Amino acid sequence: MVSYLRLWAHARIGRDPFCRLQLPGGLRDPYPLYRRLRERGPVSRSPVGVWSVVGHEAAGRILRDRRFGVRDTPYERDDTAELGYHPGAEYDYSLLALDPPDHGRVRKLALPAFSPKRMASYRGNIERVTDRLLGEALRAGRFDLIADLALPLPVAVIADLLGIPDEDAGTFRRYGQVVAGSLDGVRSRAHARQVAHATRELDGLFARLLRQRAADPGEDVISTLAADLEQTRIAPHEVLALCRILLIAGFETTVNLIGNGTQALLHNPGQWELLRDDPELAGNVVEETLRYESPAQATVRFAQSEVELGGRRIAAGEELYVFLGATGRDPEVFTDPDRFDIERERPVDHLAFAAGPHYCLGAPLARLEGEIVFRALAQRMPGLTGAGKARYRAMSLRGLETLPVAA
Repeated sequence: MVSYLRLWAHARIGRDPFCRLQLPGGLRDPYPLYRRLRERGPVSRSPVGVWSVVGHEAAGRILRDRRFGVRDTPYERDDTAELGYHPGAEYDYSLLALDPPDHGRVRKLALPAFSPKRMASYRGNIERVTDRLLGEALRAGRFDLIADLALPLPVAVIADLLGIPDEDAGTFRRYGQVVAGSLDGVRSRAHARQVAHATRELDGLFARLLRQRAADPGEDVISTLAADLEQTRIAPHEVLALCRILLIAGFETTVNLIGNGTQALLHNPGQWELLRDDPELAGNVVEETLRYESPAQATVRFAQSEVELGGRRIAAGEELYVFLGATGRDPEVFTDPDRFDIERERPVDHLAFAAGPHYCLGAPLARLEGEIVFRALAQRMPGLTGAGKARYRAMSLRGLETLPVAA
C-alpha cells in the first residue's frame, strides 16, 4: 500500500489527482478529480506507482478477470486455532480479501441468507422497523436521517438475520461501526487500538453465539455457520471474519445508500417531486443513487501476472485502484452522467456492487431496504426538507455522517 507521506507529497507538490483523492478535499468531493483522471484515459499510472481505473468498460473487465485478484500474498487457512480473537484478526476482511477457490468456498456458506426466497421473508420486518422509525421521526419533526433512520434500520435487520440477541445489539452496533471504518485504513496508533479492541469484542460475541447455536441451533445465519464450523467446511478464524464482514455488508452499504439517495433527492427538488407523485419509482431511486453516488467508491486489485489493458502493460504484482464511483459517471456509458435522474434509461448496469466473483453479497438486501425506505419517505414525509449541513466521510466507503432534515 502507498504511504500517506508519499500521497501527501505528490498531492501538494505534483497536484496528482489520485493522491488528492485520499486527502480531505478529495474525500469531500471526488468527482472533479475523477474527471481529471479520466483525461489521462480509462487506465492510468500514478506517480506513486499504482494504477487508477476510472473507465466503466475497463473496470468491468478487471473485476471479472481472474488474472486480477484481491491478494498480493498467498492465503493460508488455519484449522488449528481456537475459536476466539487472535492479534491481527482486525486486518482479516474475509471475503473482501480472498481469491478463488477460497473465496467461493467461504461465500457459498453465506449465500443462502441472501437468496430471493430469504429476501422475500425479510420484507415484512424491514417495513415494520421503517414504519416505527419514521413514526418516531415524525413526532420529533426535526431529526438526523442517518442517526435516526439510515443506521438503526439496517443494524436491526442484519442483527435479526444473523441471530444477535437484543441484549447484545448495542455492542454489535457500536463495535461494528468501528470495524467498518477501518476499511478505509488505520489513521493512527490510537485508531489501531480502537479497531483491535472492537474486533476483540465482536469476535468474543460471535464466538459465544457460535458455541451456543452449535448446542441449540435456530433458523439464523450464525446457527448455519456453527454447523459449517463443526463439519470443518470453514476454519475458526474464517468463520469469525465472515461474521464481521456480513455485519459490515449488512449495514454499511445500506446506511450510505439511504443517506446518499436522500441527499440527492433533496438537492434535486424535481426528482423528489417525481418520487412523491409516484412512490413506485423507489426502485429507480435506489439504482440511480448507486450509479450517481456509489456507497462503495473504490476497490483494489493486484495483477497476478503481466496483463495488457487498454494499451497499457501492467506488471505482475502491481496494484490497481478501481474507482467504482468514477465508473458510474463515465460519459462513454451514461448520458449527462453528473445529472441525478430517477427516470434514466440504463444501457448497462452500474458497478456500484462491483462485478465478477466479488460482487457484493449484501446487494439484494441493500436494494430491498433502500426501496422500502424511499417509498416510505415519499408517502409519509412528502414535505421532507434539509435542516442543516450534511457531512461526508471516507473514500472507499462514501456516505454521510449526518444529514439533518425536517419532516
